[in-house]
Order: sequence, then structure tokens, then C-alpha cells
Amino acid sequence: MTLDKTIERLSCDRPQTGMLVAGVDEAGRGPIAGPVVAAAVLRAGNDIPDGIADSKTLSRNQRELLYGRILDAFACSVAFVDVATIDRTNILSASMLAMRIAVEQLRPIPDLVLVDGAHVPPGLPVPGHAMVRGDARHQSIGAASILAKVVRDRYMQSLSLEFPQYGWERNAGYPTGFHLTALKESGVTRHHRRTFRPVAEALSRKDRPVG
Repeated sequence: MTLDKTIERLSCDRPQTGMLVAGVDEAGRGPIAGPVVAAAVLRAGNDIPDGIADSKTLSRNQRELLYGRILDAFACSVAFVDVATIDRTNILSASMLAMRIAVEQLRPIPDLVLVDGAHVPPGLPVPGHAMVRGDARHQSIGAASILAKVVRDRYMQSLSLEFPQYGWERNAGYPTGFHLTALKESGVTRHHRRTFRPVAEALSRKDRPVG
């Protein structure tokens, strides 16, 4: 049996295999502001909510509805990696770090981790396997994608109370037209990623940081 086939069986049927299989995903690689957030989830019961899928295919209301149900059905862990770390390393490394921390914090400790994407974070405390489009193929990864997305969106909503001109409660820090216009007009904040092109260009125009 191939590794992928074995993982398909393990990830769907813990009672039969006796293995604890966690799913890991992140949210926030594309924005120009805010942290990257990762979630690790581990099935904790038999009542898995319907509708779990790649968070990008769901509406905000659907994600919010599933959020509480996921917390009831899975053991969960969430990790943030801040803008300073993103700028000091790069967004891929920061995403890998966030996922590794989320796995390290997860309890109980899983036997295997399924990671969305093409890379396994270095330094995982347990074996990991990368799954391209895993958030659409495995419930645990899909649940992690929803959890990470909702937590990050809520965090960006909280930041928008201090910096309402950027529309972060709507765009979550992504470079929408509204956000880019606000960046030109109001300048760069401490929550912007200075190594990302639109922010770097704003800084080159000597726009003064808001704070």
C-alpha cells in the first residue's frame, strides 16, 4: 500500500488504526499586513460537523458557524508568527514556524501530522506528511484551515479598531484596492509587512508610519 493510501485510511478512521492523526494549515500568507496564523487539530470525538472544507471555498458566515463546532469536535491549537519575524525571514519560513509551534502545543500529542501544501515544517516533534490541496481532501486539515482563518480574521478585525482607515475588518490585510489606496494616503503602520512590495514601495515614497 502506498503512503498516500495509508494516510487516507489513517486520517479518516482513528478507532480502527489506533493512531492519532492531526491536520495542520495556516492562514495569512498573502496579506500585506498582520501575522500569519496556523492551526493544528486532532479529532477528539465521533461527531464531526458537516460542511468542513477548504476555508477559501466557504463564506465568512459558514466559517463562523463551523468554528464553534470544530472546537467541540477537535482538540485544537493555534499559533501566531508576527510581522517582525515575517520580515526578518520570509513568509514561507514564518508559515512553517507557525505550523510547527501549533503542532508542538497540541494535546494530546499526535502520532502523525498531515500538513496542507508541499512542505513539511522542519523540526516537527512527530512525523509529518505534506498533502497538496489537503484542506479539500482531509477533514482534519480542512478543520485546521477554517480555525486558522477565523482566528486570523477576528484578530485583524480587532486591529481595525485602532486603524479603521485600512478596512482590515473586511480585507483581513490583503492588498485590495481599498487597502492599497489607504496605504498611499495614510502611510505604513507597525502591522504592515515591510518586505512586501506594496509596503516597500510606500516606504520608498517616504510615507511616514502611522504607528
